[in-house]
Amino acid sequence: MTNISLEPIDIVRGQPYPGAPDNWKRFFTFSTDHKVIGIQYIVTSFFFFLVGGLFAMIMRGELITPEADLIDRTVYNALFTMHGSVMLFFWTFPVLVGLGNYLVPLMIGARDMAFPRLNAVSFWMIPVAGVLMMTSFLVPGGPSQSGWWAYPPVSLQNPTGNLINGQVLWILAVAISGVSSIMGAVNFVTTIFRMRTPGMTWFKTPAFVWAVLGAQLIQLYGLPALTGGAIMLLLDLTIGTSFFAPERGGNPILYQHFFWFYSHPAVYVMVLPAFGIFSEVLPVHARKPLFGYRVIAASSILITIISGTVWVHHMYASATPPWMRMFFMVTTMLVAVPSGIKVFGWVATVWGGKIRFTTPMLFALGGISNWLFAGITGIFLGSVPIDLHVHNTYFVVGHFHYVLYGAIVMGIYAAIYHWFPKMTGRMYYEGLGKLHFVLTYVGTALIFLPMHPLGLMGMPRRVASYDPEFAYWNVVASIGGFLLGLSTLPFILNMVSAWIRGEKVGNNPWRAYGLEWLTSSPPSVENYEQLPLVISGPYGYGKNQPLVSNIPNPGLTEFPESLPKSLMQETTS
Repeated sequence: MTNISLEPIDIVRGQPYPGAPDNWKRFFTFSTDHKVIGIQYIVTSFFFFLVGGLFAMIMRGELITPEADLIDRTVYNALFTMHGSVMLFFWTFPVLVGLGNYLVPLMIGARDMAFPRLNAVSFWMIPVAGVLMMTSFLVPGGPSQSGWWAYPPVSLQNPTGNLINGQVLWILAVAISGVSSIMGAVNFVTTIFRMRTPGMTWFKTPAFVWAVLGAQLIQLYGLPALTGGAIMLLLDLTIGTSFFAPERGGNPILYQHFFWFYSHPAVYVMVLPAFGIFSEVLPVHARKPLFGYRVIAASSILITIISGTVWVHHMYASATPPWMRMFFMVTTMLVAVPSGIKVFGWVATVWGGKIRFTTPMLFALGGISNWLFAGITGIFLGSVPIDLHVHNTYFVVGHFHYVLYGAIVMGIYAAIYHWFPKMTGRMYYEGLGKLHFVLTYVGTALIFLPMHPLGLMGMPRRVASYDPEFAYWNVVASIGGFLLGLSTLPFILNMVSAWIRGEKVGNNPWRAYGLEWLTSSPPSVENYEQLPLVISGPYGYGKNQPLVSNIPNPGLTEFPESLPKSLMQETTS
C-alpha cells in the first residue's frame, strides 16, 4: 500500500505563481485566459448594472407622486424597456457567465475552457451588443418602448419610418447577445463533460459546476428559439414579412411562444448558478458537508428538464385553451419540487454548524430567505385563477424582482465576496461588506415587498401615473429603491480599495475544500503546476481526508483560527 506524505503549504502569505494575471492592464486586452475573460465579464456587466440601476432610480423618482411630473409617459416607457433589457441581457446573464468562466475550470482541475478563442469572442460580443442597444437613445424616435419582451404588434410600430430605429437596434443587440450565449454554452458544456481532472467523477464534481451545466444546457435548447423569434420580428419590422404582424396575416401569439419558451427557463439560467453559489458558500462558512449533495446536484438537472415545460404559464391571459392551462399549471407547480429539495439541503447544512457570519455567508443566507419568499409567491402565480386576477399588476413585478434581485443578485454578491481573495490575493474589508449587506437586504424588502399589496389592490404595471390610493406604498417602494442604489457605494469602495491595498492573504484563507483553493491566489495562467488527482468529494468538512493525492493540502483546522487578522477582528467583535 502506498503511503502519501502531504507537506503543509503557506496559506497566510502565499504568493501567486509567475505569470498570474494580477496586472490590471491585461483586463483590457483580447485574452484567451479564462480568468481574465471572467473578470472582463464581471466588470463589464457591473457597468451595465449601474446603467440599468440609474434607469430604475429615475422611474422610482417618477412614481413617488401619482402624476407624471418628472418625466413624460413616452420617456417612462423607454426607460422601463431599457431597464429590463439591460439588467437581464447585459448584467445578470453576463456576470454569472463571468463567474462561471473564472471558477469552473479551477473547480474541475482544467487548464482553461475547452475553446479559449471562442470564449474570448463570446465575451467581446457582449459590450458590442450593449453599446448597440445604448445607441438607440441617439436615433430619431429614441429607444424601444415595447418592454423587454417586445410583444408584437406594439414592437412592429415604426412612427419615424426610418430603417434604423430604436426597436431595430434592440432586436440586433438581443440577437448578438443570444449568439454570444449560445457559443458560451457550447464551451461550458464541452469543458464540463470533457475536461474534468483525473479522479473527478460526476459525484465528485462541485455543486456549482452542476448548476452551471444545467444553466448552459437550457441555453442550448432555449436560446435558438428566442434568437430565431427575434430575427423573424426583425424581418417583419424591416422588409414586411408576416410572421407576427396581424394586419398581414401573421400571428402575434406565435411570438409569445418563441419568447417564453426560452425566457421562462432563462430565469433558471440565472437562478441555477446562484443556487450553486449558495451550495458552495454555506459548507465553507458553516464548517459542515453539503447535506444531500447528490440529491442537490441531481435537482439542478431536474430543474433544467422541467423548466422547459412551463412557459405557457406566462400566457394564461392569452388565447390559451383550458386543457393547456391545466397542464402548464401542473408543470409550474412541479418545478418547485427540486427547488424545495435544495432549500431543505441548505437548511440541513447550516443546522448545527459552526457558523461564522462573514459577508459571503450573510449574502447567501439573505439570498436563500428571499428565494423562499419569491418561491411562495411564484406558486400563487402558477395557479390559473390567481394569475388571471393579478395579471399585469405590480404583484408580478414584485415577485420577479424578488427572484432576480432578492435571490440572484444576492447570490452574485456572495460569490464575489467569497472568491475575492482567490481572484486578487487580498481580503476585502469586512465592515464595508456587512454595511453593503444590510443596505441591500433592507432596500430589497422596502422596494419589492410593497409591490405585492399594490398588485393585489389592482395597480397596473408599466404606468407612469396612477390612482392616488396607491401613493403610500409607492413612496415606500421609492425609498427602498434609493436605499438599494445607495448600497452599491460601499460595495464599489470595498472592491476597489481592497484590490489595491487590502490585506494580503494566502491560497486558502477560508480553509475551504475545493480544487480552486489548492492553487495560488490569484491563480497562474496555467492554473495548476500539475493536474490534481481527485480522491474524495468536495465537501469533506469534519472527515479529515485529503481532496487530492498529488498536491499538498492545507490543514483544514477550525474556522476561527484560519481567518486573516482583519477578518478575525470583524467576526469576533
